Amino acid sequence: MAIPDFQTLMLPLLKLLADKQEHAMRDVAVTLSDQFNLTEDERNVASEVSGQAVMYNRTAWAKTYLKKAGLLEQTRRGCFKISESGAKVLKSPPSAINIKFLKQFTEFADMQNQLDPAQKNQLLPEIQTETPEELIDSGAKAIHAALADEVLLRIKSCSPAFFERLVVELLVKMGYGGSRQDAGRAIGRSGDEGIDGVIYEDRLGLDVIYLQAKRWEGVVGRPEIQKFVGALQGQRAKKGVFITTSDFTKEAVEYVRNIDNKVVLINGNLLGSLMIGSNVGVSLAATYEIKKIDSDYFLEE
Repeated sequence: MAIPDFQTLMLPLLKLLADKQEHAMRDVAVTLSDQFNLTEDERNVASEVSGQAVMYNRTAWAKTYLKKAGLLEQTRRGCFKISESGAKVLKSPPSAINIKFLKQFTEFADMQNQLDPAQKNQLLPEIQTETPEELIDSGAKAIHAALADEVLLRIKSCSPAFFERLVVELLVKMGYGGSRQDAGRAIGRSGDEGIDGVIYEDRLGLDVIYLQAKRWEGVVGRPEIQKFVGALQGQRAKKGVFITTSDFTKEAVEYVRNIDNKVVLINGNLLGSLMIGSNVGVSLAATYEIKKIDSDYFLEE
């Protein structure tokens, strides 16, 4: 079963509190995970924004919205229980509790009225399934994917010599090849619309990596990778990286999984993503901070 969205969790969470006892957030998330028969892998999926387990994060947001509507109340740090309003809801429980349902409660309506129109549309759409954190995460991924596509288009429009310098710059930023000068000298030998050569694996030069980069439009098949592996063996090299601006066939990918040499295939999409991650060819456009409560600040001696 997929991890339920935070609105789906609202009613099961409220029912879990029907005993009117205090419950800890960490225990509630585990109990709900059991109710939804989540696998161990699903329980361990983490949010890229907060690092928290997604199930815990969504449970926490379900709790936040229920609290905004006055259906539960905070008892102490990390703990809460059902309120009188919440208990009344469970006397004739609805088929589901969601944002649309919560709008009938004065506390929730008052909170909503304090938001400007843009915030209402972004944070409280009735069909919203993602938490605010997840909206940030998915938005960032969409921006990243669009930027990676644009980076790749720019690469394809540049000269082979520029592509050679770009690959050197990227490898150095990723920690390979020592200095940029050392990496450039190690690669040095130009090939057909790409570069072929060796580069240090680390700054001490303890091992070398054989490199081939092809600024191609068509996909790279198994025969090309076999030639590359043959070149590795001719150089007595155990490791290699094959970079292309296009993609690799399924046969090529399967081939490198079944050979003794360690060969990494970098296609155009991954190349663009690595450039973004290493700040090669891109610059910072905006920074957004997400803050959380500093619990230690509120501790009294």
